[in-house]
Amino acid sequence: MNPVIDCRGLTLRHGPLTRLDALDLRVRQGEVLALLGHNGAGKTTTMKLILGLLSPSAGTLAVLGGAPDGPHAETLRRRLGYLPENVSFYEQLTGREVLAYFARLKRVDRRQVDALLARVGLGEAACRRVRTYSKGMRQRLGLAQALLGEPRLLLLDEPTTGLDPAATRDFYETVRELREGGCTVLLSSHVLPGVEPYIDRALILGAGRRLALGSLDELRREAALPLTIRAHGHWPGIDWSRGWGDVGVTPRHLNGRTLELGVHPEAKMATLRRLADTAGVEDIDVQPPTLEHLYAHFSTPVAGAPSSHASRGAP
Repeated sequence: MNPVIDCRGLTLRHGPLTRLDALDLRVRQGEVLALLGHNGAGKTTTMKLILGLLSPSAGTLAVLGGAPDGPHAETLRRRLGYLPENVSFYEQLTGREVLAYFARLKRVDRRQVDALLARVGLGEAACRRVRTYSKGMRQRLGLAQALLGEPRLLLLDEPTTGLDPAATRDFYETVRELREGGCTVLLSSHVLPGVEPYIDRALILGAGRRLALGSLDELRREAALPLTIRAHGHWPGIDWSRGWGDVGVTPRHLNGRTLELGVHPEAKMATLRRLADTAGVEDIDVQPPTLEHLYAHFSTPVAGAPSSHASRGAP
């Protein structure tokens, strides 16, 4: 099956400024890919290239089988949805009128408008003017317009801005449903804990370069960051600073009944065996590096010279 997005050496320059530098990326159907990076890293530039709003300076880009800035563009725009970071609508229109307007622009059935408004939690506000909507309600309306026409590709730029925790949870459940239906989703977010449970892979960008690409497990293996193991119980007289030999373990007492260990991945099993064999240990919790830890690891070199991670990871 052909990839939904296929970038090879994708580059965008503005004069002396390189906004995206030789990006290689293939995104499969039904995949949820997170685009991560500091402001100016190239996330929004990548999305605009995929949308056909910008044309590359070098390299190739195919989206749903064609170049997004060529004759394929009109067909493509009916098959994708886009939610920008800052949504803006006509203030005097109602939510229903806004969605009906975008349905006409996209040439999709307007009978789906009310169902989409209900899906994003705006069913009871459908007849209210947009000027009365809160920021979170406008964001939900933006998501509804992105879902018009059952898109095969959905691009979401900071989609949970302004949403409360319950609405954020509902949003990611919608993303899960779309993925199960075969929709491919690219989302950019700075709220990494919220993104982590729902993505298949993460692309970390910095200064327009690809710093890392892979699933969480792949990124963890590449980064080889310490695990966090917490033990709970009561073990009077035991000196946890001793007895580890050459194994990479850093013990930290959090309180009288909780011990936290920073453990190199290769020392994981030896550490667990020692804890399990120690009288008084009642519970053990293993926490692998989170997406935030991985992001910090791979993006740190951006402040200086080009990262050694830039060419790693399969497309």
